[in-house]
Amino acid sequence: MQVTTLTWLITIAVTIAFFAYEFFAHVRKPHEPTIGESARWSAFYIGLALLFGVGIGVFTDWRFGGEYFAGYLTEKALSIDNLFVFLIVMAGFAVPKIYQQKVLMIGIIIALILRGGFIAIGAGLIESYSWIFYIFGGLLLVLAYRQAFGSHDSNPADGRFMRFVRRVLPVSDEYNSDKLTVVKNGKRFVTPMLLTIIAIGFIDLIFAVDSIPAIYGLTNEAYIVFTANAFALMGLRQLFFLIGGLLERLVYLAQGLAVILAFIGVKLVFHALHVNELPFINGGEHIEWVPEIPIWFSLLFIGLTVAVATVASLLKTRGDGAKGDRSELHGEPVAVASGGHSVDDSHETTPTTRKDESE
Repeated sequence: MQVTTLTWLITIAVTIAFFAYEFFAHVRKPHEPTIGESARWSAFYIGLALLFGVGIGVFTDWRFGGEYFAGYLTEKALSIDNLFVFLIVMAGFAVPKIYQQKVLMIGIIIALILRGGFIAIGAGLIESYSWIFYIFGGLLLVLAYRQAFGSHDSNPADGRFMRFVRRVLPVSDEYNSDKLTVVKNGKRFVTPMLLTIIAIGFIDLIFAVDSIPAIYGLTNEAYIVFTANAFALMGLRQLFFLIGGLLERLVYLAQGLAVILAFIGVKLVFHALHVNELPFINGGEHIEWVPEIPIWFSLLFIGLTVAVATVASLLKTRGDGAKGDRSELHGEPVAVASGGHSVDDSHETTPTTRKDESE
């Protein structure tokens, strides 16, 4: 796939323009988006992403179009999983709903910058070292295991990293509008708003480690990797407010993503064997009999896995809800399953109005 420097520059400029518009048109003035606003913009960005994929297929080759769609679907699923953690972080820091848009927007921009850096590094490694596919494949298999069996109940807002940040920075206990710092008695403190952004930035770094090897398992084209990531992140803010409570109903999403990551990990190992140059494996020769998994199969497998995980989650939570209703009728205690993404909404508070000097 031949991508000119001009095409790269235009793509990056348009991406920056979209996020700049998002920030200045919707986020700069704090407010809680309506369902209608979130639905319209979500549909717009998803439609734009699909149209872009069709354009790649029409103007280049449908093999590249298939790689884009597989990558976009994978990155979108990983981004929705990212929203789970954002939700937990904002509940842990009790971010008022009118300021959640700003936190999300900054978090998404950080994610795009970090992924852009990882994309450039990954492209360079793949170009120079064929054995990097073994590393990427092994990493994804480890991540798949952790995704399936790791604990999702810990609160990132009170993790080791954030405890370290609190020891280093002077922290105010209260929000001061959406300000990042506040001056009290002549001393500057950081607000919980800044702590939330730091936590989300740290989480974005971790998710980038999942995301980039996964999509490089589906395509070697850096342009497709970048655009699939950019479109997966566009509209993520609106999607957060649109599906809101539905997030907690996707109880099998983690397991579905584990299956996808494991599949791509195996695909990467197969590809590494196929292009093998390591002297201690098959004498440094390619292993030709190892199958290369075609992109159409990858796209079908990923799409089917996401669909099954979503439908199974909704059926389970609906069934649990029906059991809960029957238990309440009989006066029995109800245990509500959280699906591994426990969020305590009781921390939601209204920001206290203060007369402290802020900047």
